[in-house]
Amino acid sequence: MTSTAAAVLSTLLPHRRTPKTTAAAEAATPAHFPHQLRHLQALVADRRPIRFTLPGFPCKSPNPAKALGRLPDEGERLALRFLDRLCARIGELYAPGARLVICSDGHLFSDLIGVPDPHVDAYNDALRAMIRTAGLSHLTTFDLRDVYGDRPCDAKRAEVHRRYAPSLDALRAETRNAAAHGGETLRLYRGITRFLFEDTSGFEGTRSALQRACRTRAYGVLQRSRAWGTLIAEHHPDAFRLSIHPQPPGTAKFGIRLLDAPDVWMTPWHACVLRDADGGGVRLMRAADAARLGRLVHQDGRPSHYLRDVHGAGRPAAARAAAPAQLS
Repeated sequence: MTSTAAAVLSTLLPHRRTPKTTAAAEAATPAHFPHQLRHLQALVADRRPIRFTLPGFPCKSPNPAKALGRLPDEGERLALRFLDRLCARIGELYAPGARLVICSDGHLFSDLIGVPDPHVDAYNDALRAMIRTAGLSHLTTFDLRDVYGDRPCDAKRAEVHRRYAPSLDALRAETRNAAAHGGETLRLYRGITRFLFEDTSGFEGTRSALQRACRTRAYGVLQRSRAWGTLIAEHHPDAFRLSIHPQPPGTAKFGIRLLDAPDVWMTPWHACVLRDADGGGVRLMRAADAARLGRLVHQDGRPSHYLRDVHGAGRPAAARAAAPAQLS
């Protein structure tokens, strides 16, 4: 039982996403993750399938310098395939197998990040179609529509906040305490504030005013993120909680890296894919940066990713530097 649980956890360890402050030698074995190891041991003892939950895949960043458009592209496609293969490998070690539920949280935050709810619906629908078309049988999705049906999005958000969100005072106290939750709350608050600042467009005030507004909105995102986690646990009891955010060893959530990226916070929906010309290397980066290094590739009639130029150039500098336009 213990060896099987350790083998499953060892399959996850090479893909863990940890804060930059985590030492390279730290968290190299299952023993560094006692919470996850105990969870897997309990599932294995009962011969139950392993169910992972992963909040994320909300919608594309509204910043056109980061993402190629509003719909999933090569970044999401590769991330989904990776997650499906990860579950398949675990199934080779443990007969009851593994499944992963993608808990899309775009509607929860859309009003705070400046993305219209219809764009979130389009992203979620395209994501489900991508899973279905690729035959990714280990993956399913879950979002607010599965909980509250066709109620207006504002009503759904209000209900989740009312039922599950922690108080603003409690969160502020946590961010003032750098040791709270292993420092996770403060890191998350700072990361969210940075993303909100980068993704805000059309703000007519000063830079300092925008920073203040983003700090306020970041607390709202934190409140709803906590609420979403509680709701997910309620609907998916006994699930193994994954996170797209960096997580230090010893915490209840296991941070997982979906694709190679220079920033531990970068995700497919905040970036785009740059592929090497030989097809070998794949890397996430800002779309504006990828545009300087490669040529745009379309798939299914819309921008998909960039292919690195063989000689690092090949197009006029102005064209390479241009940020791709948002698409409907």
